[in-house]
Amino acid sequence: MYAHHFGLTQDPFSIAPDPRYLFMSERHREALAHLLFGVAAPGSAMGGAGGGFVLLTGDIGTGKTTVCRCFLEQIPAGCHVAYIFNPKLTVTELLQSVCEEFHIPVPQADAGAATVKNHIDALNAFLLQSHAAGQSSVLIIDEAQNLSADVLEQLRLLTNLETSERKLLQIVLIGQPELRAMLARPELEQLAQRVIARFHLDALSEPETLQYIEHRLAVAGHSGPPPFDAKALKRIHQLARGVPRRINLLAGRSLLGAWATGQHRATRAVVDKAAAEVFGPEAAGGAGSAPARSPWLVGSLGLLAGAGLAGLLVWKAGAPASGSATTAAVPAASGAARPASAASSPNTVASATPAPKDAAPVAVAVASAPAQVAAVPASAPASAALAAPASAAASAASAPAGFDWMRALPRDLGAAWRQLAPAWQLPAGADPCPAPAASPVQCYRGANLSLPLIRQLGRPGILTLQLGNEPPVHAVLTGLNDGTATLQVEGRPLKVPLLSLGTVWRGDFATFWRPPPGYGGELTERSAGPAVDWLALRLSKIDGAPLPPASGATFDPALRARLQAFQRAHGLRADGRAGPLTLMQLSHATGGDEPRLVTDTR
Repeated sequence: MYAHHFGLTQDPFSIAPDPRYLFMSERHREALAHLLFGVAAPGSAMGGAGGGFVLLTGDIGTGKTTVCRCFLEQIPAGCHVAYIFNPKLTVTELLQSVCEEFHIPVPQADAGAATVKNHIDALNAFLLQSHAAGQSSVLIIDEAQNLSADVLEQLRLLTNLETSERKLLQIVLIGQPELRAMLARPELEQLAQRVIARFHLDALSEPETLQYIEHRLAVAGHSGPPPFDAKALKRIHQLARGVPRRINLLAGRSLLGAWATGQHRATRAVVDKAAAEVFGPEAAGGAGSAPARSPWLVGSLGLLAGAGLAGLLVWKAGAPASGSATTAAVPAASGAARPASAASSPNTVASATPAPKDAAPVAVAVASAPAQVAAVPASAPASAALAAPASAAASAASAPAGFDWMRALPRDLGAAWRQLAPAWQLPAGADPCPAPAASPVQCYRGANLSLPLIRQLGRPGILTLQLGNEPPVHAVLTGLNDGTATLQVEGRPLKVPLLSLGTVWRGDFATFWRPPPGYGGELTERSAGPAVDWLALRLSKIDGAPLPPASGATFDPALRARLQAFQRAHGLRADGRAGPLTLMQLSHATGGDEPRLVTDTR
């Protein structure tokens, strides 16, 4: 509704868990590191402890689900995952749910329904078989503060399933702060002593809140002056208390209020009005003593109601008939929905090797499916579609069971480069990767990249895939949404679930890119020339600073600080150095004329 008014392509503050807006603060990265440490095998590169419980707590809206998604994507190879999102279960129901998640058949008792012993025996046999095959198993329980004492005791007993060398089941408990209080009870002391890693996720600091808002605005296509003044941003952090979900609610409502009154920047007064409507009059600290609705909100709610009704009618009219062919969606990971189940096959995405030079220290990959994501407007140039525009991607065949389709992919990376080259209008048959000085289009290859980073780069590229010990193959990636990736296989689009893709992709990504004029390598504070002019101009379009002169810009400490702010907002390593990934992100964020990755492949 207000997006166009502020130069946005979409709503940046939706509370839907859209992976495109993923923002990992230092605390989120620390929490992720604790979880990965807890599930890593002893003596592994990640230095895991092995066995016992891993505990992650945090207040409502602090990002526990976000960390959980990232955790699911970085679980080591050969690890089975069971995810329980509704812990209000009896002991028998819990064991039944665990066995169902692991796809373990449970024999019925002679008298009828399977007993607790039947479930535990079946689970133990499965865990021993997995251990013999060199695999591990992880049980994740969300909203664990709702577990009863007898269920918690049964979970403790499950950690007794072990060999002489190690425990067979790792349990991760995710919940609100009440969970910590529960484990402090005397009757649960035995369980508390088995917690090998615990982390409490705090709210964002004020600088992190500003980075969070900047990040979401940038992903939503914002350029130019920020739509909040400095006092408004400070007030948002104060009223939202650094909680991401509250920040989204307050920032979104503030932009709505500014739009309704014709303002192009939300002020502190607008934020206070919005807080009174979102959190109640008392939340704004006297911003409104009476619960009377402000005129802009009344009008806005009317428009929202109309838009919602129209959307409902359109959805009803376009809903597929029962039994029609659809692509299965990966369930969501919030509320009563399930984030991602990896019950039947090992799930991996990233290794524990160091992140790429231009990326954040901890690679974050999201392959679980959030709620439905709004389509990105078709603002890309005509060349953006590559071989498959959104309509073609939507009709792509779903990946079959197994990975037979990988046999059709080329083992020669050069063949994949040549398949990708036409989108960049490179001559057919020519060397796809010429010397840097020979062409304005250059090749980039990176390792340990994440799916959110590739999504933010917003360009098609090449994924290197490997199944077991078979030789690696290369696939051109043309589309990426919240649940599937679209690959070109024998010239035709194929949709592959991200959870399946994660078992054969380890983070290798290659693509073409256009360096700035005069670019001769990584830009630092000692750099000067046309490339620095290009950098200064693009940063001004992002952060709203005065436009620099056409030439003669200097890479001074101020420019470096602005570059670091951009890197932090886009999940890159904030080292103040402009390498290929940073420059690609900057080009994409400022509307560079380059092929675009299709981000709505439903």
